[in-house]
Amino acid sequence: SLHNEDIVKTLGIHEHDMLYVEKGGEIIPKITGVDEAAREEGAMPIKFVTHCPDCGTPLVRIPGEAAWLCPNKYGCRPQIIGRLEHYVGRHAMDIDGVGEENAALLYDAGLVRNIADFYILQASDLEQLDRIGPRSAQRILEGAEKSKSVSFDRVVYALSIPFVGETVAKKLAKGTRDIDTLMGMSRDELVAIDDIGPRIADAVIEYFSVESNREIINRLREYGLQMSLPEEEESEKSDLLAGKTIVISGVFARHSREEYKEMIERNGGKNSGSISKKTSFVLAGDNMGPAKLEKAKSLGVPVINEDRFLEMLTE
Repeated sequence: SLHNEDIVKTLGIHEHDMLYVEKGGEIIPKITGVDEAAREEGAMPIKFVTHCPDCGTPLVRIPGEAAWLCPNKYGCRPQIIGRLEHYVGRHAMDIDGVGEENAALLYDAGLVRNIADFYILQASDLEQLDRIGPRSAQRILEGAEKSKSVSFDRVVYALSIPFVGETVAKKLAKGTRDIDTLMGMSRDELVAIDDIGPRIADAVIEYFSVESNREIINRLREYGLQMSLPEEEESEKSDLLAGKTIVISGVFARHSREEYKEMIERNGGKNSGSISKKTSFVLAGDNMGPAKLEKAKSLGVPVINEDRFLEMLTE
């Protein structure tokens, strides 16, 4: 709530105010009011920040959105470090040993200034840093080497293109098949891809219009990362689950949740995180949440186990 200038102004929040907080949807804390009777005498209204607290660049606000942003995305230290963190994340390139603190450490030491620099690290460079010993250094180097086999859609996700999350990255990867096609597509061509709207298309075009980003892509290609989808993947696709929306819940024995999500998409289905009337069925493992099970029953949504699901794919 306090990152949103409109909420701060609407509630009339002053410095040192006592605030009422409740859980929205019984989960997410949100500020709902101010105890004006407890306000300190002479307290001034909150002045919202106007410049980036790190690089000093004047902030900008996108029309129709709440957030103020620092436009210095390629020169602002925390934004650069944030992209390094995102790149090594479990759902992106999954480079073990680089968390928030180590990403900042590597950047400040001048060892990793952009995501391509992870692939030129040496053990001797890493071991000279205070918080990284020989074992941690080896984990980082092995993680970087292993990431060269990560699929193309996850590479697209790892690039930190605005508005391109995991699902959108998969759509872009399947719709373009390789990085050169993606980099060269027009707005109209991108919008023609399933679920890709004008805002995403513009973000993709803007990202690849930056010469330093294209240089990073070329370096990643030289280091051996996956820059296209394998040809055999097309033969594995089917429309067995076309038109079906599926929710996955619980713990599975035969495949991971991520593998099941990929199976659903590969067979034409759509993954969803919540149960609704539009849900075709729930793929349930052990320890499925009781709330989800109850909702599925109340809406008449079928619940099947992983054995039955795998049978469906072979029928």
